[in-house]
Amino acid sequence: MKITNQLRWTVAGLTAFAVGTTVYTVSNISRNTLDGSVVNKAGIVRGATQRLVKLETNGTQDNPLRQKIDGLINGLINGDPELDLPKATDPAFLEKIQAVETDWQALKGTIDQYRQNPSLKAKLVAESEDFFGLTNEAVFAAENAATNNVTGLSNTQFGVMALNLAILGFIFWTIQQASKVLTSSVGSVATSSYAIAETVGKQEKIISEQTQSVKDTTITIEGLGTASMQAAQQASLSAKGAQDALELSNTGTQSVTETVEGINKLRMKVGEIAEQIMQLSEQTGQISSVSQLVAGIADQTNMLALNAAVEAARAGEEGKGFAVVAGEIRKLADQSRSSADKINTLVADIQASINRTVMVTDEGTKTATKGIQLAEATNEVILKMAQSIQEVFESSQNIAQNSKKQAVVVQQAVSAINTINLGAQETASAVNDVHSSTEQLTDVAQQLAVSV
Repeated sequence: MKITNQLRWTVAGLTAFAVGTTVYTVSNISRNTLDGSVVNKAGIVRGATQRLVKLETNGTQDNPLRQKIDGLINGLINGDPELDLPKATDPAFLEKIQAVETDWQALKGTIDQYRQNPSLKAKLVAESEDFFGLTNEAVFAAENAATNNVTGLSNTQFGVMALNLAILGFIFWTIQQASKVLTSSVGSVATSSYAIAETVGKQEKIISEQTQSVKDTTITIEGLGTASMQAAQQASLSAKGAQDALELSNTGTQSVTETVEGINKLRMKVGEIAEQIMQLSEQTGQISSVSQLVAGIADQTNMLALNAAVEAARAGEEGKGFAVVAGEIRKLADQSRSSADKINTLVADIQASINRTVMVTDEGTKTATKGIQLAEATNEVILKMAQSIQEVFESSQNIAQNSKKQAVVVQQAVSAINTINLGAQETASAVNDVHSSTEQLTDVAQQLAVSV
């Protein structure tokens, strides 16, 4: 399973687990609150019966108090929402409260008899004492049930804490795996940037050599024009001058051919750079996706740690250790979020450098294509010039007229080669910009490697 999928499923599971434990804890807290109400109401029954008997022996009948005791005992057994009493489920307490209900019915009968015959006072007092002991046992049973429920809730909270620690450990392990993948990607980015820098350096050298070749060709053709003018002035030396011009034109043709080959190589290299830049762009996109995912996990972890701290605070003394763990988790989440933000910033810088590199590479490709076209046109001009020189060499009688034509053609060739020279200089400038952008990309990749 992919790391991203592991993180998604882990976060979803942790969220569901947190919701479940929260609901469970809230329900148990409500239950403990009702347990306290049971203990309180059982204590009221114990005290109210003694008050009722005292009033009866003093000659005061309190039927509302009897009805209240009836309602409390019934609520303690069957439950009563108005009195915040749940239905009795604890076996020990249920046994005691049912015994209280039975003795209460007997005590009420004795009270009725006492009202008819005051001589039964001793019997009433004795039964009330017995009833007090029984209600006291019921109160103790209710307290024990409440204590058992609190103990069970504490044990459950410890279990929840252990599960939370296990899940957080798994999240930490998953983040470590993602960090390893990110480190590997950064290494690939750095390697690619080094390779691009080396390739661009070679291209700068090639273009420099090509520029020099174009300059040499310009000088050669300018010399050819001078020779043509001299041939027009010195008809007697036309054959020799034509031979020299032919040799010079051959040299120019070879230089132009080399220029075309060099520019073709440059265009191929620029294409390779474009492919490597696209791969680099995809890799930076993957880095950005992993970084955003790490940031999302950090936010979720921070929220979960906050919830854990709240629950730890509710747990009191037992939750202090868990609160410390939750605080450390929040620190780790903040650090993860900060690192993710730094990575996002670096990735944005890389993307900006890549965009600039793509634009410069595209301009370099266009310039190289234009240079090829100009070089081919120049080659054609030089070939025509060679044919003209050959004709001059074969027909010395027309040397003056042919030399004039040759001078015009040479002037055109010089203009074309000057254009090629200008294009080569522009290409050199563009490649230099690519080289600068590549160096910036290398620096960013190194910074990213240090940050990861």
